[in-house]
Amino acid sequence: MKLLLLFGILLITTHANAQENKPLAPGYTELPFKPAKPGSYTLPIITQAANGEVITSNNQPKQLHILMGDKIVILSFIYAACSDVNGCPLATQVLHKISRQLQKQPELADKLRLLTLSFNPAQDTPEMMRHYGEGFKTGNFDWQFLTTRDEAALQPILDGYQQNVQKVYDDKGQFTGTFSHLLRVYLIDKDKNVRNIYSVDFLHADTLINDVLNLLADAKPQAKVQAANPEMLFQPGDNKQNYQQADYQTRSLALAQRRGQPANLLALAQKPPLGLPKLPVPKDNPLTQAKIALGRKLFYDRRLSLNNTFSCAICHIPEQGFSNNEMTTAVGIEGRSVRRNSPSLYNVGYAQLLFHDGRENSLEQQAWGPLLAHNEMANPSIAYVVDKLKASVDYRGLFEKAFNKGPTMETIGQALASYQRTLNAADSPFDRWYFGRQKGALSEPAQRGFALFTGKAACSTCHSIGEKTALFTDQKRHNTGIGYTESMQRSPEKHRVQVAPGVFVDVNSDNLKGLNTEKANDLGYYEISQNPADRWAYKTPSLRNVALSAPYMHNGSLPTLADVVKFYNQGGAANENLSPLLKPLALSDREIADLVVFLEALSGGNVSALISDAFAAPVGDSGAMARPTPDPGKGR
Repeated sequence: MKLLLLFGILLITTHANAQENKPLAPGYTELPFKPAKPGSYTLPIITQAANGEVITSNNQPKQLHILMGDKIVILSFIYAACSDVNGCPLATQVLHKISRQLQKQPELADKLRLLTLSFNPAQDTPEMMRHYGEGFKTGNFDWQFLTTRDEAALQPILDGYQQNVQKVYDDKGQFTGTFSHLLRVYLIDKDKNVRNIYSVDFLHADTLINDVLNLLADAKPQAKVQAANPEMLFQPGDNKQNYQQADYQTRSLALAQRRGQPANLLALAQKPPLGLPKLPVPKDNPLTQAKIALGRKLFYDRRLSLNNTFSCAICHIPEQGFSNNEMTTAVGIEGRSVRRNSPSLYNVGYAQLLFHDGRENSLEQQAWGPLLAHNEMANPSIAYVVDKLKASVDYRGLFEKAFNKGPTMETIGQALASYQRTLNAADSPFDRWYFGRQKGALSEPAQRGFALFTGKAACSTCHSIGEKTALFTDQKRHNTGIGYTESMQRSPEKHRVQVAPGVFVDVNSDNLKGLNTEKANDLGYYEISQNPADRWAYKTPSLRNVALSAPYMHNGSLPTLADVVKFYNQGGAANENLSPLLKPLALSDREIADLVVFLEALSGGNVSALISDAFAAPVGDSGAMARPTPDPGKGR
């Protein structure tokens, strides 16, 4: 098999009369540096290349994917009438340079294909593209010039590559024949995976050729990579540890490089791992394989958000404790701020209170909170989500199989709840030592930590442990002072902002206003109950798998387990509603360390299986779902 490089370009175009003194892009000049040796660096998988129906210059309809898979391909989006020197002419100039270089390297030229697709199908007919291409093609090199039958056929392709193309109109509302768009270039391998993205400042023939050679040199099979580095499956895709240091080097792992193995989730729910009690399941929503599979599909489907970009798993990331290790508080679609941390979903089927403030008590009901929240998945209504799923090709028959009826508010919530009830992780070192009576299963520091947990530190008062099982939560709400402290603190005059590894700048707070929405004050369960005694009260989370779900507390304000233990060691933060259970603990540094070791020993032995199953889950393709069509007789 030969590699396929898809090189997609979406160009910035402006009015032609502004071109005379415009600085030329680097792609026109000599490369000012020597590229790294091919094979010495990694081009991670970014996303899957989009498909769509195109028309060749010989007027033959083809699927774009048909032109991929056997070669490396460079795809540029242009329109023939473009006059922006750093727009379409830049794209064709760079590709022309590549074409000329490869005529001298036939062994490499045989593995590369250039595709140039017009985003002006009304003017750039197949015949026009054939004439246009004759001015650029060099010898017999494989360079194909494409168009589409109309804008309706083109739009899904542009959407698939996230290319925002807009027509430019004059003062009278007439189309000027020019377009406004961004220059982006996509490098895609033989499996149709995007491996690099270039902008106008990075688009250069020498760089592209070097990246092609790098892909060819990187012939190590993915299975061997994972076998040699099994830990690569279970860590953040972009590990920014030590990012604050000036010599930081990225260790980003493309999520698409990971391969998962489906698990028997129903069996895991029916027979929970050591340390967990029998799973409570509502009588009106018994677990079945069909429901779990449907809920799993929904959970990882980005199409459940308003703009088809955001899934449940984007906040509840499997390899990050089904939470988010990289953000203190969550971020919804379009970067909209959410004021609370993403809670872990491990063992969520046992939770009697849901959300940090415990305002819901049913997973079936809870599911609709993030689906409808304007700063999370932002769907405008329940009907919008239902209609979207009804219009989806790949959901046809799945709801009927699981529930004997189609998508409804009820069945969508039941399906998502069914999958989440299978995310049960236990059989930890602590479980094997305490419930399994395996003497060597827990280290001595962890055993000392357990003695503190149930004794001097009194953690088990709220994070309870039973005789045969342990959920490590009393299923109640408490005021620890974290919410009070955040509400009462004054905003600093300056914020320290990290702009690059090891580089920080102090920015006046006034200069940051308007860049983000003001974070609303958080009063905890008081916002639901309206009882002043409930101010800053939040539910007690389970401590199972707690080492996997940093940062901590409802606002993500404590980055490590050691910080959490130190906070409770000081007795929380004093306020009039502080829980009477909190008091200074007088723990020594060694005792704090032992408690942390114990908490780390609560990670389930089956966590890897659940993550691997998540990696094997299908991910929604926006091309498989039509947008809901409004009824003209409604909503007027």
